[in-house]
Amino acid sequence: MMEQTVSIERMEDAIDIFGSFDENIRLIEQELGVRVVGRDDQLKISGEDTPVAYAAKVIQGLIGLSARGESIHEQNVRYLIQLVKSGNEDKIQTLAADVLCVTAKGKPVKAKTVGQKKYVDAIRANTVTLGVGPAGTGKTYLAVAAAVAAFRAKEVNRIILTRPAVEAGERLGFLPGDLQSKVDPYLRPLYDALFEMLGAESYAKYVERGNIEVAPLAYMRGRTLDDSFIILDEAQNTSREQMKMFLTRLGFGSKIVITGDVTQIDLPGDKVSGLKEAMRVLRDVEGIALCRLTDSDVVRHVIVQRIIKAYEEDENRRKAKR
Repeated sequence: MMEQTVSIERMEDAIDIFGSFDENIRLIEQELGVRVVGRDDQLKISGEDTPVAYAAKVIQGLIGLSARGESIHEQNVRYLIQLVKSGNEDKIQTLAADVLCVTAKGKPVKAKTVGQKKYVDAIRANTVTLGVGPAGTGKTYLAVAAAVAAFRAKEVNRIILTRPAVEAGERLGFLPGDLQSKVDPYLRPLYDALFEMLGAESYAKYVERGNIEVAPLAYMRGRTLDDSFIILDEAQNTSREQMKMFLTRLGFGSKIVITGDVTQIDLPGDKVSGLKEAMRVLRDVEGIALCRLTDSDVVRHVIVQRIIKAYEEDENRRKAKR
């Protein structure tokens, strides 16, 4: 058995670190198999040598995040435990990232993981960025936040959001209304992100002025998009031809972000995903960045991480059998 003490200088940090009903400390104890006891301005950690050392690093990391104004919650705690266990505790300081955008309700939008920070930095630094990763890693949300930030800073005049309507044949015909009504269900995740960033009223105003456009990928053909921030979502469901068509729409003063998850391709089995092809063809092209997000970058419920991991392990077993 080993004991280690961590000092907390500010009471505000102690309140953040413990969390509601000490839930953050309970999580550290549960995940690392240690015992943490608070006495005044000190936390005493007891248990086996390695887990105690891990717990001390996690708590020190949480103190650092709290001191920089970051809110502490379950996702932070789990992610820090993961970083410390993998020997990457030096990356904890990068988590207190700059505010990317502020939503209509005043909530700051920031990168929450090391992978997300690299993704946001790549969007800022490159003309074309491919963000590839599983559900819940913030690919679309952060891209929309970056687009709104660029629009507010007058770096671009328009935001254009698009995604392929995979069921573009007979199934769309069963939906009521005109063509826009038929494709709206496919574009709903993009609307949701924009509504949160801008508010419904501002969104409607910008759409009316033509500053914001949300449209299916088919609408992009034959256009040149200057001074625009263009996001292609669900890009794993584009064909090779659609992806090439989209990429060649790029005009002067524009930026493109392409997001997708290559494990969720809904195309027929004989069709090659345009995203997978682009990842291969464009990986060494100057001005184009490829960011791979993983299950450790998932910022939804912890169960989402476990689901993604279970599917990955199952896929690896299938490949090994083949």
